[in-house]
Amino acid sequence: MSCEACKTIPPVIPQGYTPKGKWETIADLKTYVTGSTDASIGIVDIYDIFGLASQTIQGADLLAARLNAVVLVPDFFKGEAAKHEWLPADTEEKQKLLMGFVSTAASIPNNVGVLLEAIKEYQTKFPTVKKWGALGLCWGGKVTVLSSGPNTPFAVSAQVHPGRMEAADAEKLTIPHIVLASKDEPAEAVQGYKDIIGKNGIGGVIETYDKMWHGWMGARANLDGEESLAEYIRGYAQIADYFEKYLN
Repeated sequence: MSCEACKTIPPVIPQGYTPKGKWETIADLKTYVTGSTDASIGIVDIYDIFGLASQTIQGADLLAARLNAVVLVPDFFKGEAAKHEWLPADTEEKQKLLMGFVSTAASIPNNVGVLLEAIKEYQTKFPTVKKWGALGLCWGGKVTVLSSGPNTPFAVSAQVHPGRMEAADAEKLTIPHIVLASKDEPAEAVQGYKDIIGKNGIGGVIETYDKMWHGWMGARANLDGEESLAEYIRGYAQIADYFEKYLN
């Protein structure tokens, strides 16, 4: 097997995907666990506001296989999730439903705390893991970047089509960080990240997938479209390549 073959993520299954992992309760959260449980690499994969979507679970499996890692997808929302029909939040009713969810189960400050407590149990449960990375999709990207500052337990982190993206968040980073933005993220925030990461001395990558929409690697991924499937694959391969540099 060539090195190039070693670095290829498994084939993506557009429809009827069968997850490769199993469900456990860890840190009081139902958690999807995939990959090698005695791996030296661990990744916490934080889903978007739509929760445990098949496309997100398959992405976790791809990373686990490509990096020979253990990948955890905790259910922070405890069985709840935002509904696709709430977006765009263009009516008073939709706004009320979305804001109610964001202020309770999907509270970002609360879930940053949950993540930073949960990682302590992950470290105990998977003692062979030498370094942990964190990947956040949309909503999860905000939780991830806010967990990547001083005294972070992570060695590397990533945001994919980040939700509520603010350049000020990048100023607090203390670890290498990669952002894969869609065409829908605010250009000013993306440029702000570039400026900050470009001079912080830590390192990072900011790339915009300019033909993709917000959510193309998570619950809103369209794996039936030729272009969107290719960009889903490219995105997960790019995250894997970046994480490999800092987790091995």
